[in-house]
Amino acid sequence: MRDKVLFHNLLNIKESINFTHSEYKSEDVKIIAVSKRKPLSDIELLSSLNHKLFGENYAQELKEKYETFNGEKPVFHFIGPLQTNKVSMIINKVDLIHSVDRKKLVKVINKEAEKINKVQKILIQLNLTNETTKAGISEDELLPFIKSIEDYKNIELVGLMTMPFFSDNLEDVRPVFAKLRKLRNDLNTKGYSNIKELSMGMSNDYKVAIEEGSTMIRVGTSIFGKRDLTS
Repeated sequence: MRDKVLFHNLLNIKESINFTHSEYKSEDVKIIAVSKRKPLSDIELLSSLNHKLFGENYAQELKEKYETFNGEKPVFHFIGPLQTNKVSMIINKVDLIHSVDRKKLVKVINKEAEKINKVQKILIQLNLTNETTKAGISEDELLPFIKSIEDYKNIELVGLMTMPFFSDNLEDVRPVFAKLRKLRNDLNTKGYSNIKELSMGMSNDYKVAIEEGSTMIRVGTSIFGKRDLTS
């Protein structure tokens, strides 16, 4: 029964993407199933249904799920705040780190990636709403930040990430997504053609994010259901 629920929820998201107008084809939008605080069995079920991309927020939880997964390993993205002392725990287990927002973090990622002869793909997280509770660099800091990490040999910057404020009116958050797309496009015109990915959009606002050019949506509740906040 659980497999049917997950399959139905995932299918609904794919169908809604197909009906969402975007500058990208729907198959170019990566659905990251945010599996934090969800049992390994859910990941195994979705993997058996041929969905292989998952997002985790906590290093220890990602490590445990990766190491105990039965069968071919899925693709994990790390999407939450990352402490420098936890980088070594996940560096050989993640395809992409979304939440890079500090030069010190970049330095540690590069160092740990070098140890295992890996070029680690990253996104820079931006705080475009100036909320003190949110991580991310400011718009003005973006270009200097990029220039400061250009010489790292074991880092590959492939895109940008942001989280808007919550609003019941999705048109309120559209400008945030549009701004991230504009920042990416401006960087492309300045010679940073490798910066292509836009990680933006979650369960409540992914349709608007896709309309504004998102290439990656981070969807948890719409696939797995609401998390048990008491556990």
